[in-house]
Amino acid sequence: MQTSGLPRRAGRLAFTAFAFGVLAGSPAVAQQSNPLAIHDDGDTRVTATLDGGVNAVAEQNLYWNLADKFAPSANFDSDAEWLEAYVKPGINFEQDTGGESQLYGRVSGVASTTLGTDAFSQSDTGRVTLEEAYVGFRTGTRESGQFDVSVGARELKLGTGMLISNGASNGFERGAVKLGPRKAWERSVIAAYRKNGFALTGFYIDPNELESNNTGTRIAGADARIDRQGGDYAGLSYINVLRSGAPYPQAAPGGLGPPAFLDGGRDGLNAITLYTKFHPLQSSVKGLYVALDGAYEWNDRIRLRAWGGRFQLGHLWAQSKWRPELFYTYQRFSGDDPDTATLERFDPLNYEGSPASWATGSKSALVFINSNVQSHQLTLKLMPSPKDFLTFRTAHIRVDELRSPIQFGQATRLEIADGLGSVISGVTNGHLADDFFVEYTHLLNQNIFVTAGASVSTPGKGIKVASGGDAPSWTGGFVNLVVKY
Repeated sequence: MQTSGLPRRAGRLAFTAFAFGVLAGSPAVAQQSNPLAIHDDGDTRVTATLDGGVNAVAEQNLYWNLADKFAPSANFDSDAEWLEAYVKPGINFEQDTGGESQLYGRVSGVASTTLGTDAFSQSDTGRVTLEEAYVGFRTGTRESGQFDVSVGARELKLGTGMLISNGASNGFERGAVKLGPRKAWERSVIAAYRKNGFALTGFYIDPNELESNNTGTRIAGADARIDRQGGDYAGLSYINVLRSGAPYPQAAPGGLGPPAFLDGGRDGLNAITLYTKFHPLQSSVKGLYVALDGAYEWNDRIRLRAWGGRFQLGHLWAQSKWRPELFYTYQRFSGDDPDTATLERFDPLNYEGSPASWATGSKSALVFINSNVQSHQLTLKLMPSPKDFLTFRTAHIRVDELRSPIQFGQATRLEIADGLGSVISGVTNGHLADDFFVEYTHLLNQNIFVTAGASVSTPGKGIKVASGGDAPSWTGGFVNLVVKY
């Protein structure tokens, strides 16, 4: 993204000032009943939408200063402060075509920017891109049975977002790495049948990847889901990667030596996922709930067999003061066993990586994708008032397989033992890190909210040993303003 007639950085500042102006001027407008309605004659409805956000971030000792150990010549600055912003305008339309049928669609775009240098050493970046552009047709009702088909760029999430959720990449040349405004798949064909809480969906999707890292991935599959009253649900998905150039790392035999890289390893991947949430003691312990997710992956072409999953146990005291909710989460994703010829590395595909969803830890999620890791996480949510939300998260993070790539051969190095040197990757102790995160959100009104957060990640023995015996704690915080209407 460039601003004609202005230096590159001045253009970024102008964009950020515009974003602040949009957000600061929104409260009075957002409180109107339907401020963005463009046209409604009963049969045709056209409505505008506008999302935007501004986020200030500061980080110290990024990645536990591992860059000083593994890439000293890169001169990576482990302390970073940056400002990021985005604006996402859009237009929805819906046209009644007779009976119980409608033609519908949406068009939206994203303008995003980062000022300063972010956690991935990207400076003063940004782009203007198309986000959604789709048309669809549906007929029938959800009570009698509804058929729905759409074509174009749009969002799609399966289940809880374990594998299929974020259809677009953020950060790097696009900027706004933390806010992550892009989610729509670049191309999609989605067909669904829905009736009385049951939904069957078939899909073809093409991720909206970065220009600098486009793997050419194409995915197809189907999902069946049942929703019940009280928030209970159960679902089953099948996913097939039709083609992809994404490489896979594979541990060296016995864990000795650098990892091998399989070009196009993702190509042909199959996955089956199960997901469910239920309240087992609804009559006696109303707020108690259990959630389970599991996935099995295979690819005969490269002898891949991998698995991942999550168990969650929680309780919501909905009638108590501050409406507390406490839940424990254990999640695990297989790593490649260096003592087998089979590749056991789990591929998280396009998972939802926020701390509120499938992130492994808070800060650690910037380092470890959901592969060859496991974690115990505890979350406490409080609601001091209808407009205030407070969340505490803690995570104990461990590796699944020792001496195996954690993220594309991370920590490949020479280690000396008994006077002999050997090249290894991954870690030799299972404890990776402990993360602590506190987040506070205040609603200015139903469309605008302010969030502030602070977090710290203390390195475990696995990280300390890999870094040469010691590593500092990684700290940081943020404050942002977001509007959605």
